[in-house]
Amino acid sequence: MTDAVTGYIRGKMLRGRSEELVKHAFILAVLFFAFFPLYMTLNISFKNNKEFYRQPWLPTSPMHAENYSTGWDAVGAAIPNTIYLAVMSTVGVLAVALLAAYVFARYRLPGHNLLWSAFMVLMLMPTVVNLLPLFVLLREMHLLDSYTALILTGMAGGQVFTIWLLRNFIEDVPEELFEAAEMDGAGALRQIWHVVIPMNGAIIATLACLAFIGSWNNFLLPYLIIVDPQRLPISVSLYRLEGAYVPAWGPAMAAYTIASIPMVVLFIFTMRFFIRGVGTGALKG
Repeated sequence: MTDAVTGYIRGKMLRGRSEELVKHAFILAVLFFAFFPLYMTLNISFKNNKEFYRQPWLPTSPMHAENYSTGWDAVGAAIPNTIYLAVMSTVGVLAVALLAAYVFARYRLPGHNLLWSAFMVLMLMPTVVNLLPLFVLLREMHLLDSYTALILTGMAGGQVFTIWLLRNFIEDVPEELFEAAEMDGAGALRQIWHVVIPMNGAIIATLACLAFIGSWNNFLLPYLIIVDPQRLPISVSLYRLEGAYVPAWGPAMAAYTIASIPMVVLFIFTMRFFIRGVGTGALKG
């Protein structure tokens, strides 16, 4: 009897260790695939083409730090352009989405459900479908080669998902808070500022991060409508950095590393809000 109990305990411990081993192996595999591209980018950014073709996987000597100077010359001027576009688009997306989500959450106007359903259909429409008519519209409005076109389209493109998510959170705000604000004479704008935003700060910060990243990575429309090289965003500048026949891999990877720094800094300073917002959304779901 004692041997049977001992064998059962040992078997259970072995199964537990095996499960832990499999779990840790899976986590390590995920981390490897997550960080391997970053390692390769940094590794190649210190090589010239000869060293890259001879040994692309491991660091080589000498390390060519001058690649970063070349990379900065290629994309440095585009970073302020992209920050401006991303900030303006993000502010515009949140400002309009907060107003629209507040109306959808708190008012039941005639045709409310039909309008909301039609609005949600836009989530199923691929962005590339609108590209040609959007280009024609911008041309007719004389907005080609302008930041106004990118900001307006960025604001419009981020509305559907942002409004859909914000509406659900605003509906969960206790009605008593809105009633108390109305008794104090607060209109819709003051209710949004003093009730909606403080109660949903985490998810708003998360949506701001997503909108900023989406604008930062926007490539196709700027590539089509921005002509002036001094006005290019960083995504198009990185694309144009590639050589016609043989890319300079070291400077190119250095430029990609420089372009990723603002995103890394943004995530470091907003990680707490981002994780809180994602967690809130998961608990809500």
